[in-house]
Amino acid sequence: MQRAKSEYAIQTVTNALRVLEAFETDEALGVTELSKRLHLHKNNVFRILATLEEKGWVDQCAQTERYRLGAACVRLGYASARTRSLTRHGRSVLESLSRETGESAHLAVLRGVEVMMLDGVQAAGPLVTGLHLGGTLWPHCTAVGKVLLACGAPDTIERWDRVFASRPLPKATDATILDRDKLLEHLQQVHVQGFALDLEESAPGVVCAAAPVFDATSMPVASIAVSAPASRVDRARLEAEHAPRVVTAANQLSRRLGAPL
Repeated sequence: MQRAKSEYAIQTVTNALRVLEAFETDEALGVTELSKRLHLHKNNVFRILATLEEKGWVDQCAQTERYRLGAACVRLGYASARTRSLTRHGRSVLESLSRETGESAHLAVLRGVEVMMLDGVQAAGPLVTGLHLGGTLWPHCTAVGKVLLACGAPDTIERWDRVFASRPLPKATDATILDRDKLLEHLQQVHVQGFALDLEESAPGVVCAAAPVFDATSMPVASIAVSAPASRVDRARLEAEHAPRVVTAANQLSRRLGAPL
């Protein structure tokens, strides 16, 4: 018999979430108020708040000693809203891009050191590329990932590079760029041209073109792409026909997100 998920709950984590939820109705709360409201010992509340403050989830006012939600909550809320906004506005853009190119269209985001496929539209026909929605890939061997690395915040590549400073880059196919210096040079080129290509670097027989999507703060939040069988689309056609359409689609979605293009 399968156990209920509630049986796996960690009480300390549950109490920490209850503390955060208390700020939905009050901008600032003290230890005593939270203790009474949540029926928790004051010492437990203080320890939870101290942990949350250390990680940026709450801030304490020096004058009143009361707590309020911190910057980490704002960032998480923004990330959640951004993801919903991406999928809501991005669906019609993906559908149009797929119709124009006759190939599968994808929307991806960077999550840590991996790329996650957020949404996609699969092309019709007997020979098409898959979507793998919700799946993750290494960014250095995918067009969607290379664009997010190359066009991201100044420290994006640096943070990603630190992860692989002491170990080799993962190899997906024989075409995967494994030399660190060669990859960094390649990413500089991607940054300049504003789009990236994947020439069977992540999967044999599959090519891809991707461009970055920006939000209202002009920061890249996703990448949009077209993938196709290499037997049908060679590099010249991918670069001359599909890449410009992908860039146009990415700009269209960026404008919907409020980017000042």
